[in-house]
Amino acid sequence: MSIDAIIVLTALIAMLIVLAMDKMRPGLTLLLVAIGFMLMGIITPKEMVAGFSNQGMITVAILFLVSEGVRRSGALDYLIKKILPQTKTSVRKAQLRMLPTISFISAFLNNTAVVVIFAPIIKKWAEFVNMPSQKFLIPLSYATILGGLCTLIGTSTNLVVHGMMQESGYEGLKMFELSKIGIIITIAGLIYIFIASKKLLPGNNLNGDTGKEIKEYYFDAIVPEDSLLTGAVIDHGHFKEIPQMSVYGVYRNNSFMPADKQRIILRASDQIILAGKSSSLKTLISIEGIKLTCLQNVDKDFIQSAVKLVEVVLGPRFPGIGQTLGKFDFFRHYGGIVTAVNRNGERITTGLNKLKLQEGDNLVLLTDDSFISTWGDSKVFYLVSDAGDFEIPQQKSRRWLASVILIFMIVGATIGEYMPKVNGMKIDMFYFAAAALFAMTALKIFPAKKYTKYVSWDVLIAIASAFAISQAMTNSGIANIIAGVIIDIVKDYGPHAVLAALFLITNICTETITNNAAAALTFPIALSLSTELGVDPMPFFITICVAASASFSIPIGYQTNLIVQSVGGYKFKDFLKIGLPLNLIIFILSIILIPLIWEFTPIK
Repeated sequence: MSIDAIIVLTALIAMLIVLAMDKMRPGLTLLLVAIGFMLMGIITPKEMVAGFSNQGMITVAILFLVSEGVRRSGALDYLIKKILPQTKTSVRKAQLRMLPTISFISAFLNNTAVVVIFAPIIKKWAEFVNMPSQKFLIPLSYATILGGLCTLIGTSTNLVVHGMMQESGYEGLKMFELSKIGIIITIAGLIYIFIASKKLLPGNNLNGDTGKEIKEYYFDAIVPEDSLLTGAVIDHGHFKEIPQMSVYGVYRNNSFMPADKQRIILRASDQIILAGKSSSLKTLISIEGIKLTCLQNVDKDFIQSAVKLVEVVLGPRFPGIGQTLGKFDFFRHYGGIVTAVNRNGERITTGLNKLKLQEGDNLVLLTDDSFISTWGDSKVFYLVSDAGDFEIPQQKSRRWLASVILIFMIVGATIGEYMPKVNGMKIDMFYFAAAALFAMTALKIFPAKKYTKYVSWDVLIAIASAFAISQAMTNSGIANIIAGVIIDIVKDYGPHAVLAALFLITNICTETITNNAAAALTFPIALSLSTELGVDPMPFFITICVAASASFSIPIGYQTNLIVQSVGGYKFKDFLKIGLPLNLIIFILSIILIPLIWEFTPIK
């Protein structure tokens, strides 16, 4: 092994550790590694910056803005209203109505944008029809991931592999090339979700017909010394003074007493944990005899104007990451009072001032009507959602226009693959995506002055840097070395075993780091594997596309999983229980079907 190969291997191991420990954002991590390779002479400055001009990377940037245009038009809000049942139904029937449509939409739009729009609407709808939202939010994320496997633009990973193929001298992927395997995997995945989610996902009232009210929100209140409620009785969770809410438990002298199996007589200074719907907040504020813990030191004038619950999911740009709520002072920065924090399925309502904020935390805020209009587009939050009544905004003026432009882009990109070049220019996905962006900007479907807010720059930097890292793996020879080791281990079992090994390596990387980084790391290995075996590399490229997107077992592996974990209050184990079998199903289908569709054709 050469010195360059040792340096690259060591740097890659260090990079994986940093990414897995979330010490830095992926974009900066990959960029620093790429710069290090350039400084050591493993790649040239031209190879270092080549990814920033790659057509696949720029297409990803354009599609961020196209997705934002569709989001702002209200088309997706209108669609989700149409597919969500408005009357009592079962979990399975509701999933059958919504998930196939969501997968179809995600084949053409950014997955994160779809989840950011649909997750709060589905949560409010579930509360509206008295069903557990936890039966729908993980399936929402999974449906978007599955849909993304079906087209070239379904996920940025596909475009990364497409760009790397072109950089390596191959034609690249056609618009619906991945549909040959993606549609089969999506159908199988959705069938599994329909069958498994009833037993494997948390949430009560499984059939929607028990009559028991679903309560999604918890409120922390104190009984003051002079309270009229001192001596009142909580009988097995029922509190007649607040009949529209139930009591989850009472903290007394640092000891917790669950309320569902006993009678509790309230005392002064007791801390009551009340469960209710979002609409219960106004009532709770007006009740004499108790005080919400989060409002003890808040100005009375603000309390009178703050009549809305808003949920936010903290993004990586939030300035208070790593600080306690007490030190950061959320109210001073954003004009909202934090009433609760959801983290890893745990609803935290006590000791909030001492809680250190983390990326992905779901904060429930008490605020006024101006919060969403002020901070709704800010990238410090993954998601900003009104937690109030189920209501869909109506924006008819732009809805159909955005839809027509999107359809034009999809149809044009599909037909353009078979059209001759015009003035030496290929009429492909990049061309029609650029045309769609031009039309949306000219027609003011999204505010042009704020366009930088709608692009995930960290993702783009990670993708561009990944091209340089991939080149370093090729230049140093480490890709050939790793490929040789894999072949030596599984060569007795044929090319199917090599394909399986590549799938597992890619999938493990995507679950622990990021999907784009996983694709970039394994692409040169895939190329070396096909060269060593003397076969067409297309089966290996397709395997990377599928494996790098099949992130179901761990919430940190895919941004949509992280968002629904926060919004739905899921625990880490919830993803493992339902996601691991889905990973196994996709693995088996991929290893069987990919070689049948894209054969191991010998290279002459």
